Amino acid sequence: MANSAKRDPNGTWHIQFRYKDWTGTIRKTSRKGFKTKKEAEEWLNRFLLQQAADPGMLFKDFWEIYKADMGKRLKVTTMVNKEYIVTDKLLPYFGNMPLSQITAATIRKWQGEMMEKGYKATYLKTINNQLSAILNYAVSYYDLRANPCKRAGSMGKSRADERPFWTLEEFQSFIDAVSDKYEAWVAFQILFWTGMRIGELLALKVEDIDLDDLTVRIDESYTRLNGKDIISTPKTESSIRVITIHEDLAEIIEEYISHIYKAKPDTRLFAEKTKSFFEKEMQRGIKNSGVKRITIHCLRHSHASMLVELGFSAQAIARRLGHGRVTTTIETYCHQSMDAQQKIANTLGKVSKGDKDAMQKRS
Repeated sequence: MANSAKRDPNGTWHIQFRYKDWTGTIRKTSRKGFKTKKEAEEWLNRFLLQQAADPGMLFKDFWEIYKADMGKRLKVTTMVNKEYIVTDKLLPYFGNMPLSQITAATIRKWQGEMMEKGYKATYLKTINNQLSAILNYAVSYYDLRANPCKRAGSMGKSRADERPFWTLEEFQSFIDAVSDKYEAWVAFQILFWTGMRIGELLALKVEDIDLDDLTVRIDESYTRLNGKDIISTPKTESSIRVITIHEDLAEIIEEYISHIYKAKPDTRLFAEKTKSFFEKEMQRGIKNSGVKRITIHCLRHSHASMLVELGFSAQAIARRLGHGRVTTTIETYCHQSMDAQQKIANTLGKVSKGDKDAMQKRS
């Protein structure tokens, strides 16, 4: 039972009230600093809707509930990215709408506005997924009748149409162009020949390298967030893995470690470098070598595409890349180059003409 708002000597308003929380416990609390009595009473109404888990609460109030719960369950980096999208793309549009009044038509209109802004298709999909995740949470735990995102349909698409990559020849031209920066040269060798993510590379420690067995253990990922270094588990559980390396790469890594001052088992290989450093070095190498422009992440794609060309199975590639599902590997990487497509066509042409040898060679 709430008391009426009261005015304080400094001219602002406060309100004291009792409420029943989600466990059924009666609690008493207060809130100060409102500019008007109406503002105090409106805030109280919204607060009580939150506590009652009522779908009539505003989207921005429900977001606070969602954030408090999911912030304990998701990785810090994941939550920060989610919060940025919600604050920038969802709250300005849905913030003051009651959950129960967000309809498929409302979402379709919002989607149209987002698409008009010219965002990439994959980013549009990400934005839409965040809205759907919040409303799914409301359906599961706060008695929202249904998720209107399902009726509205999605926008954007899950992956880009074309992911550029380098051939071995292009990589060799590039790596020669960055050979004057030793740390960059070594890092790009590791990225290209292992397919690991940049965050995984930056988290690598001396003890992760087994030069006898020619393996690298990947069980952590590095990122810099709000001025702080954060070492966490990799992207997914499947990302924790041990991958093999060839002898030439092992020699490169061994030589590099020997140059690290007072290296210990827990010393990070690239502790003095950042993602930004490698991004700048990549652009410098691209400019000096004349190869096509790609991103650091596309080195991972280059590695996978090379493995596809060499005939390795999607299952083997998925394990090496740390994918949780083989279908992710197939959908993302296992496209064929035009040369490979032409080889298929040539072989099929021979088969159609009764060339049994061609059939036997492919089996």
